Amino acid sequence: MSYYDINQIEMRIIGCLIEKEITTPDQYPLSVNALVNACNQKSSREPVTSYTELEIQDAVDELVERGLVTQVSASHSRVSKYQHRFCNTEFSDLQLSQAELAIVCLLFVRGAQTPGELRSRSGRLHNFQNREEVESALKALQDKTGGPYVQALPREPGKRESRYQECFCSEYNAEFSPRIQPNQPVDDEPLLARIEALEELVLNLSERIAQLENASGL
Repeated sequence: MSYYDINQIEMRIIGCLIEKEITTPDQYPLSVNALVNACNQKSSREPVTSYTELEIQDAVDELVERGLVTQVSASHSRVSKYQHRFCNTEFSDLQLSQAELAIVCLLFVRGAQTPGELRSRSGRLHNFQNREEVESALKALQDKTGGPYVQALPREPGKRESRYQECFCSEYNAEFSPRIQPNQPVDDEPLLARIEALEELVLNLSERIAQLENASGL
């Protein structure tokens, strides 16, 4: 297993630790109870989860064992608290800019997103001036030594932008198709052919219904 190979619950925990370190530093590090609440938030989380305290504790223990999270014991409290060592520490080889860190955090807690979505959701983590700054940070994460750390997903039909997915969670990324370059043309012909066939079928059925209604005097 790679040092940075994490599963979904570990990814959510690390994402929440990064988020709270930036947005609420006075409440960081986090206890297991605080981590449960952070991971299971009803807003700013996709998907919404319902992890139990035992599940979070087991995942935290595994992350501590691997050196991605460390336990901090406060002299004035019996409650253990935890902080991440995932990046930007003397214990981690992964060093990210504030823009790159914001993107990784958002992808960890909200899944695949477009550059536009990343910019609109990053306010408390980093102030991107425009979408080009987001795209520049995404490219940097793709080109970093040891990476790529993000990848572009196939552009969905009818969408103007490709979504980007983190590359740390192999368990999660297995659900997605192989990476392609952003804005690479997508073959819509099979889908369009199906739509045309369905439209023709609906038209034929409508005509038959009208004929039956006329024949019955309705």
